[in-house]
Amino acid sequence: MEVVVTADEMRRIDRIMIDEIGIPGIVLMENAGLKTAQAIAQYYAPVSGKAIVILCGKGNNGGDGFVVGRHLAAMGARVQIFLLGDKDAVTGDAKVNLEIAQASGLTIQEILDWTEFSSSLPQADIFVDALLGTGVKGEVKGLYRLAIEWLNSQRVPIVAIDAPSGVNNDDGNLLGVGIRAEMTVTMGNIKTGMLFYPGRAYGGRLLVADLNIPSSVYQKVNSQKFIATTEDVRRMLPQRRPNGYKNTFGKVLLFAGSTGLTGAAALSSMSVLKSGAGMAILALPKSLNAIMEGKITEVMTAPLPETNAGSINVSAIGSIDKLMDWCHVIAIGPGLSTHPETSRFVVQLLKKANKPLVIDADGINNLSGEIELIRQYPADVILTPHVGELARLIQKSNEEILQNRVQIVREWATILGKVLLLKGVPTIIGDPRGNIYFNLTANSGMATAGCGDVLTGIIAGFLAQGMPPLEAAVAGAFVHGLAGDLAKESLGARGMIASDIQNHVPAALQTIERGNVEEDTKRTPFRRLF
Repeated sequence: MEVVVTADEMRRIDRIMIDEIGIPGIVLMENAGLKTAQAIAQYYAPVSGKAIVILCGKGNNGGDGFVVGRHLAAMGARVQIFLLGDKDAVTGDAKVNLEIAQASGLTIQEILDWTEFSSSLPQADIFVDALLGTGVKGEVKGLYRLAIEWLNSQRVPIVAIDAPSGVNNDDGNLLGVGIRAEMTVTMGNIKTGMLFYPGRAYGGRLLVADLNIPSSVYQKVNSQKFIATTEDVRRMLPQRRPNGYKNTFGKVLLFAGSTGLTGAAALSSMSVLKSGAGMAILALPKSLNAIMEGKITEVMTAPLPETNAGSINVSAIGSIDKLMDWCHVIAIGPGLSTHPETSRFVVQLLKKANKPLVIDADGINNLSGEIELIRQYPADVILTPHVGELARLIQKSNEEILQNRVQIVREWATILGKVLLLKGVPTIIGDPRGNIYFNLTANSGMATAGCGDVLTGIIAGFLAQGMPPLEAAVAGAFVHGLAGDLAKESLGARGMIASDIQNHVPAALQTIERGNVEEDTKRTPFRRLF
């Protein structure tokens, strides 16, 4: 798992490395600068002869910039370093590296007046942003704001050290203005703000410089935030027994569909099978049965009593015992409707059932105010709401959730004692122990009706194949997003529909089993540098 940290957690890691492990700060700065220089040399090869302009601030990010300049100059680049402010204001390890850079033959020019500097702007093949790093909190003003605006106006690649200056590293918001980097080399770990927009867009290609931080340090900081990599997901996927048969690979009972929403039922039920599960039964309003039997071939159907609006009636609760005995996993919600009788059916189902359960869409909407019912459900539960559905369930505003997504997912996964997956960019998954998992696969083409129904089916299918609920949710989100990325590669983002995502699920699984998504493609937005 890739550990994700806030800016404060990264500072604590640095402090432990210096004070307890005994690695001097000057060594950490040297490693950071060297890794950044090596990344620039790799991605913008050859650097020999290239004009590289480095803009440095007065803090440690500027110190990293001095190290980068020294190493790039040694590689043959034509390096110019500019310091925003007075050299006398630079202190600590940054000052040591300023002096080393000067002793190595580099000139460091002070910028005290932007108007004076901008009249003789340097030409560059690459700009390096070493202005502010991860520590800045308030709005960017004055000289730094002018420098950032000027850098963004240049049609030249910008490489940010650790983080794009002006981006809040905890939430991804801009501090008034931010560097639009083509590439960011971040130190040690991905910062939380790099996963959220607009910060995610400002970082460009994200490279993580491995600083070989001991696991004991992470245990002390206890970030509890992670990203699953391809290798993690590959290990999660269930083994396919060579002598297995359809019952071996899991059976899912899905309650879904109502008049006008048959597509949701079809997408979710077929996605169960596309995930590798052996069998699926779609339980649906009886008037829709003929439609669905003509629409889906491999999924079995079970027609149920219905309301006058064409949704499942509460009276159906008396006719599903054999279905529940048959299945390994129950899923409920896609296209179900919120008719009062259907709502009563959902409540009664949770009181009656005892199989692992995936709840999505109207399954969640019909449980608004029924927190205790979910909490006391006797088996594993995975909830997969979008922001609006979660807001209704826990009775908070959409805005409150959007402003505190990580905290709210962590809090409510803990309160419910269940796995909670909040769909969005990024998708956030919480477990009852307070751990958070971010999913970075997916793209804008997946903002299309039915996309979430496909996810429900994949997760239910994984759960039926014997995956623990947290792994089913984490791997399900990854596979779902990767299927969308593969569909985008084939079709483009604009015209994608949910069935395109569904049809690429087998290819996504094959891609994971055969290769490394981070290393071999541009489908995931980060890569770790060793």
